[in-house]
Amino acid sequence: MTADHRSAQRHRTLKGGHIVVNDGFSTFDCTIRNMSDTGAKLLVASSVGIPDRFALAMQDGRNFACEVAWRTENEIGVRFLAR
Repeated sequence: MTADHRSAQRHRTLKGGHIVVNDGFSTFDCTIRNMSDTGAKLLVASSVGIPDRFALAMQDGRNFACEVAWRTENEIGVRFLAR
C-alpha cells in the first residue's frame, strides 16, 4: 500500500513490541518501524506462523488489536481495529 492510499500519516518510531496470540500463550518479538493512528509497519524475524489477527503490545504499555493488511517474509503491515 502506498502512502497515497493511507488514511493517516505514518511516523517513524523504531520501538520494540510483541505480537501476542493464543490468548497470550504465544508471542513474537517485533520492531515497530512506523506508526499512525490507524496502523503500523512491523519488522519480524519471520512472518510465518503469525495469524491475520493479533494483539500488538508495545514496550511503552500501549496495546492494539490488529488485522494484517499485507505481509512479506519479515515485515507486516497492520490496521488497528476499533477499541
